[in-house]
Amino acid sequence: MEKNNSVLRGLARNGALAALLMALAGAALADPFGIQVAAGAGDHHIRKLDLGLAWDPNGTWWPIGDWHFALIGEAHAAWWHTNEGNVHEDIGEIGVTPMIRFIKSSGSVRPFAEVGAGVRLLTSPRISTDLTLSTAFQFAETAGVGLQFGERQQYLAGYRFQHVSNGGIKEPNPGINFSQLYLQYNF
Repeated sequence: MEKNNSVLRGLARNGALAALLMALAGAALADPFGIQVAAGAGDHHIRKLDLGLAWDPNGTWWPIGDWHFALIGEAHAAWWHTNEGNVHEDIGEIGVTPMIRFIKSSGSVRPFAEVGAGVRLLTSPRISTDLTLSTAFQFAETAGVGLQFGERQQYLAGYRFQHVSNGGIKEPNPGINFSQLYLQYNF
C-alpha cells in the first residue's frame, strides 16, 4: 500500500513539473496559453491550492449577438490540505478539463460563464480517518463565472464551483464540493 502511495505521489510531482514545463513552453509560443492560480475550500475542512495551464485557441463558435462560445483546455496540478483526522493531511491532484465558455465578444471587460468536466488522479483516495473517496481516479465537474480584461484581454478573474467524485466506480463515493477563486494571465 505504501509503495502505491509513493508511486502516486511521484506521478503528482511529475505532473506538476510537466504543467510547469508546458507553461514555460506556452510563454515561448506567446499566444494561446495562460497560467492559472486558484485557491478554495471544500467539504470536510479541505483547502485547495491549484496551479493550472490553460490553452485557448481563440476559436469563436456559435455567435449570439455580442457573445460567443469558446473551448478552453486546462491542465491542473493541485494540493489539498485538511486538518480533519490523521491519515493524510496533504493530498496531491493532477488532471485535465476541457471547459466551454460563453463570453462577451467585445468590450474592455468581458463577462463569461463556463462549464467543464474532466478527470483527476489523487495521490491517495483516503483523505482522513472518516473520509475516503475509494479510488484515486476521480471525475471533476466545474461551473463558474468570471471576467476577462486588460489591454490585450490577458487577465481573467473568476469563481468556480467544482464537484470531485469517482462517478460511482466504487463505493463509498461521497464526493467533495469546492468553491474556488482564480486568477489567470494569458501570454
